[in-house]
Amino acid sequence: MPIDVYLNVIVAGILTGLVYGLMALGLSVIFGVVRVVNFAHGEMMSIAAVLFVFGYALQAGLINPFISRPEHSQFLLLVALALIIVNTLLILFGPDARTVQTSYAFDSFQVGALIVDATKLYAGAAAIVVAALLFAFFRFAPLGKAIRACADNYTGALVVGLDVNRLYALTFGIGAACVGAAGVMMTLIVDVTPIIGPTYTLLAFVIVITGGLGSMAGALLGGLLIGVTEALAGLLFTPSAKSMFAFAILVLVLLFRPQGILGRRSI
Repeated sequence: MPIDVYLNVIVAGILTGLVYGLMALGLSVIFGVVRVVNFAHGEMMSIAAVLFVFGYALQAGLINPFISRPEHSQFLLLVALALIIVNTLLILFGPDARTVQTSYAFDSFQVGALIVDATKLYAGAAAIVVAALLFAFFRFAPLGKAIRACADNYTGALVVGLDVNRLYALTFGIGAACVGAAGVMMTLIVDVTPIIGPTYTLLAFVIVITGGLGSMAGALLGGLLIGVTEALAGLLFTPSAKSMFAFAILVLVLLFRPQGILGRRSI
């Protein structure tokens, strides 16, 4: 098979992986700060609306009381939320797949031997912009620094007078907004159904565990790795085998670097 084919597939995988990384970035942000594993992550992505307000209200009104409860209580709460979202979407829209048609849906750009799909290029570029803004927010904005302080030292944040519950709600809102943005971009790449959520919840977990749970850079790296792996698996084997290879990457990471590629080993 010509090398050009491999290059084109790898580029397509990188662009899709950037969107995957943005989706997983929202999950990583929520876990890294709030220490809640969002089992409704993919279901939230499937509605792909403006999710910041929804995420803020969800954390402030429903999840905050569960912060200090056992992890299995958090798990059951968010699984129940995921089921509610899926079934609500089924009631409102039915089970049929839906797609978004754009004026550039069939456009492409040629750079030498590479032929880049315009839809994936725009989605990947948008994912880079959103991720860069998120990194800049946590690095430079006073509110972002306050959120990082809550993640680093919960008790210390309380001592210095930070409103931790409000900052947790803001963090969950930001994570929800990230996954909402990724959902909008994914509608340009794949057909959407109400039951697509669990697939992407599982994919988000594969990505963040591969990159390092709680690591924002790890989420992006994991997304790129899984995106390229899926693209090559679809070329060399069959598209239905791509999930198998994504999980194979996860197994290898868990065997040889259980904290994730960019994760820090716990002491």
